[in-house]
Amino acid sequence: MVPAVKDSPDTPPIAAIGRVSALLDAFDGGTRLTLAQIARRTGLPRSSTHRMLDQLVRLQWLLRTGHEYELGTKLIELGHRAVHQNRVYRAAAPFLWDLHRATGMVVHLAILDGADVVYLEKVGGRMGLSIPTQVGSRQPAHCTGVGKAILAYSPLARLERLEGDELARKTNYSITDPAELRVALSEIRARGVAFDHEECVPGFGCVAAPVGPIDGPVAAVSVCGPVDRLPFDNRLAAPVRITALQIWRNLDDVALGCSGPRHRPRKRTGSNAADHLMPTCPKPTL
Repeated sequence: MVPAVKDSPDTPPIAAIGRVSALLDAFDGGTRLTLAQIARRTGLPRSSTHRMLDQLVRLQWLLRTGHEYELGTKLIELGHRAVHQNRVYRAAAPFLWDLHRATGMVVHLAILDGADVVYLEKVGGRMGLSIPTQVGSRQPAHCTGVGKAILAYSPLARLERLEGDELARKTNYSITDPAELRVALSEIRARGVAFDHEECVPGFGCVAAPVGPIDGPVAAVSVCGPVDRLPFDNRLAAPVRITALQIWRNLDDVALGCSGPRHRPRKRTGSNAADHLMPTCPKPTL
């Protein structure tokens, strides 16, 4: 909840941007909201909230139907642009449909943002309708296969920040104990892929692999389906890891323009099963 702010015509630009951001964030959940609901969710004065809503409707950032507001067509357009300009998405797009066709499962591409994962793409056909994810939506990282795949290879400081807050519970199978999460992430590093056994959505599971170097993945890719139809073994782990490698290599080309002969993946060494998936071309700056 954003603290109430006095309504003033002298509000500096940075504060005005913060107000608009808080107002748009109030629409998390996908439902229409009234003026009273928006003012209550944001903590902003009702008078300035009404004034900003009118301005955003004129700009097509919001749509008004009667006394209710919802996100408008301009935001749909901007969101579409943001996803399709994202370098990870552009590198992954050629391979996600191939993975879906090869496995018959729903395919997700996601990045880490704070304690959450944000989905950049979802390919799934009819099965995808049963899974409550969508492009641009968020889920707690520790409850998802893609999130755990990234966390397992992220710097320790990132995990410690995550553990500083209470770990959310999405289902009865969600990991909410930091010590248990650390054990799970260690197991992911040992086998090179992450599993989600109904930890985010009841009845569904995922097999995920990180995209990027072993010391700082930039994204993760997963296949998801009904847990009773999902083999948690190399039948899915292999194509998911291969796809993750293909995306990372393509991201090198998209972001860095690597030229000359492509280095082959490093051979597996020690117990790190993902080590052989990482190309030697330097990590791109996103």
